[in-house]
Amino acid sequence: MLDKEQTQTALMELFETLLSRYGALNWWPADTPFEVCVGAILTQNTNWGNVEKAIVNLKREGLLSVQALREIDEERLAGLIRPSGFFNVKSARLKEFVVWILQRHGSLEAMFGGDWRLLREELCAVRGIGPETCDSILLYAGEKPSFVVDAYTRRLFSRLGLVRETDDYHRVRALFMDHLPAEVPLFNEYHALIVEQCKRHCRKKPSCEGCPLSHLCTLPAAGSP
Repeated sequence: MLDKEQTQTALMELFETLLSRYGALNWWPADTPFEVCVGAILTQNTNWGNVEKAIVNLKREGLLSVQALREIDEERLAGLIRPSGFFNVKSARLKEFVVWILQRHGSLEAMFGGDWRLLREELCAVRGIGPETCDSILLYAGEKPSFVVDAYTRRLFSRLGLVRETDDYHRVRALFMDHLPAEVPLFNEYHALIVEQCKRHCRKKPSCEGCPLSHLCTLPAAGSP
């Protein structure tokens, strides 16, 4: 069992190894903070390629603003975001999100202006905004030091022996929140590097050849083609 200092050292060494291999990835791909929020909701249960198609549709129609999404008909919105899947559900979630912003805070800027920890509690209570979506909005749109955990994070760090695959979202997130400096650029880049590592090597069926972390992996297949 690693102590706190050893865990922090291990996490930072992992970060530096991944950064050395993949370079800075400069997430989140968006033009505005609100576009990040929309993308975070649309990416639920789909891949980013599908989200990009939906975002293109919204941009074409001039709909990437809080006011524009509030005013658009929900059915028409669903048609525009169809590429992202579950479009009727996501249309309703987007509408509820922007109405909540306007009623509770007045604007996106005001929403991000207060204590982000309190905002996290509020956001997680909004229907359709789970912890991963919430932390994505906080980190990538609001530039708040709230680490994002996804299935890739749990898969990679369970294979490295730092969490268990059965650990819930909050327990996995605590690994990073409790042992890393609360720095937005670090959290931003770390999550992006985790995703890249899992897309290339730490897949459900691992592709271990050339993996920069194979020497640390607990899987029997580590280091094998």
